[in-house]
Amino acid sequence: MIRSMLAPALAFSALASATAAQAQQQGCVTPAEVSDAVVYAMPIAYDAARTACANRLSKNGFMATQGEAFVAPFRADQTRAWPGAFRFLKTFMQQDSEAQEQGDIDMQALLSAMPEDAVRPFVDAFIGQWMANEIKGDSCGRIERGMELVSPLPSENLGNLIAFVVEITGIDKPPVCAAAAPSRAAR
Repeated sequence: MIRSMLAPALAFSALASATAAQAQQQGCVTPAEVSDAVVYAMPIAYDAARTACANRLSKNGFMATQGEAFVAPFRADQTRAWPGAFRFLKTFMQQDSEAQEQGDIDMQALLSAMPEDAVRPFVDAFIGQWMANEIKGDSCGRIERGMELVSPLPSENLGNLIAFVVEITGIDKPPVCAAAAPSRAAR
């Protein structure tokens, strides 16, 4: 019984690894990597918004009253989402360094040379600071409203929804690899 369950799981794992490797060679990210990046980044984005908007949001608003409950499942899923988010980041950095002239530091080489777990605190700090700097005061209310609108969705569903929106809108920084067509049996 266990063998019959283990074989498909191992096959799926090998397929997922091969798909991720193929995606990196193609310079695109998979929808699953986009989803993982969203799930991973949500707590960082929440903290950045809470800090940048601290004096602009109501003490009775969503972030003050329900924000921690909203972001808790994302925090719980960050470790699971990190490998896919890291592959997304490496692909993004590779595409970004190819688009620009080679500058002072080759970030792609640096990311590839360091162990994933060693890079993670730097990624968190960098993304958090970048997001906080990008948040303009007049957008705080919209950010809070957006979080409230998506709050009923489980973290994985929100990640998948955003990945789907990125895929169908043609956002290409980095591009999303074409999804495989569903098989007849899945329809």
